[in-house]
Amino acid sequence: MAGASGEYERLSGEDRFEVAANVAEDGWPNGANVVFLSNYNAFADALAATPLAYKMNAPILLTRPASLGDTTKNKLRELSPSKVVIIGGTASVSNNVVNEVRSLGISMVERISGNDRFEVSAAIAKRMPSSSKAVVANGLTFPDALAIAPYASRNGMPILLTRDNELPAPTISSLQTRHPSQIIVMGGTASVSNGVYADLLRYGPIRIGGGDRFEVAANIIKQLNLPTSTGFLATGQTFADALTGSVLAAKKNAPILLTRNSSLPDATKEITGQKGMTDFVVLGGTASVSNNVVKAVAGPLAGKLIVVDPGHGDHDPGASDNAVIEKEVNLDVSTRLKSKLDANGAYTIMTRESDTYPTLSERAEFANKQGADAFISVHTNAFPDNPDVSGTETYWDDTYSAAESKELATYINKELVDKLDTRDRGVKNVGFKVIRESTMPSVLVELAFLTNEEDAAKLRSDYYREQAANGITNGVLTFFR
Repeated sequence: MAGASGEYERLSGEDRFEVAANVAEDGWPNGANVVFLSNYNAFADALAATPLAYKMNAPILLTRPASLGDTTKNKLRELSPSKVVIIGGTASVSNNVVNEVRSLGISMVERISGNDRFEVSAAIAKRMPSSSKAVVANGLTFPDALAIAPYASRNGMPILLTRDNELPAPTISSLQTRHPSQIIVMGGTASVSNGVYADLLRYGPIRIGGGDRFEVAANIIKQLNLPTSTGFLATGQTFADALTGSVLAAKKNAPILLTRNSSLPDATKEITGQKGMTDFVVLGGTASVSNNVVKAVAGPLAGKLIVVDPGHGDHDPGASDNAVIEKEVNLDVSTRLKSKLDANGAYTIMTRESDTYPTLSERAEFANKQGADAFISVHTNAFPDNPDVSGTETYWDDTYSAAESKELATYINKELVDKLDTRDRGVKNVGFKVIRESTMPSVLVELAFLTNEEDAAKLRSDYYREQAANGITNGVLTFFR
């Protein structure tokens, strides 16, 4: 089979200053005429800066309030800009920093400031060209504004900030001046209340919301139908990496997706799977976005949609003996299998996630409609007439994708026998309906015999259920390599 794997580039550093510097190195290798400078620890002023920075083709670097720091100073020397734009007042970026910038031979230093973050966002908007659209986002939290920033930048849309339950006067004034024909309202009602939304009705608002910041970022891609050949991945728990990476994401016409530091949110996994996203730019080091998170979107199974079918269910329990009920084992092993496939980059969907019963044809039709790259039906064997019969066997059918199905069955069966330490009953061509009607490489796995005491003990065991999931995963990995 052709290999399946994602590609990723990590732009990292020992701290957020280095991350910003490395983002600038990646996006502006030959220098920049303009550089934006923002306080490393205060997101509010810089939330609205990305569209203007993109317009001016300027990277965003970070500074401490009273001093540039060596990393930023050295990067400014390398970029050799003719102008530096400082975002925020002197409490965020002091005049001492301005003097340090000028000491590098950069004579043009401009400050965009205001009495608060809302005035700053309005002041930035004044420098943006007229446009028919604008963004309104909560200015007291950072994720929604940062997630929409690449899209807003590409489309010349200012990002104006609001309180959750009240439009600030500077934002009202900016909207009255610009009078956009449409506003994108970022976040659910906890971020921008229905009252604020009602105040925006004259501007034709549309809301992009979600259950949390991760879902909001995913819904930006869905609702705006953004290109997804490359995605940027940043932690949604701190702002700095996404902020400095947002201009680069806009340059690459790529959306920003948010993640937890050590686990990939369901909403992020779902959108990457649905869109077949396999190539990513990861913002920040492993403390911000762990290697396990990266593997879950750009691992060896990236771009592969796999349907896992826990056999039986509901009124059809399957076989039972030796305190083992087949439908329960099938679902448990399948759930573990889904987790392991997803952790390797696959987008895995189950035909049932609880004690329900889709018909055999419905299971196959589901996989066909999804356009799955593989279909794996998980079962537990039985032979009541002879409890001495034991072992593992895997079936394939030659109606569709015959050679690939046999190959997948062979790899999975070998790994299962090894992990479960069961008798190898081989790979068999049998036209079971659920695999006969599935058009992609499809197999039906019989883990072990619940009618055999030794096999049944393994089927009752959490350890061996986990090993069963490991074995099937290993077989899938070998197949797609």
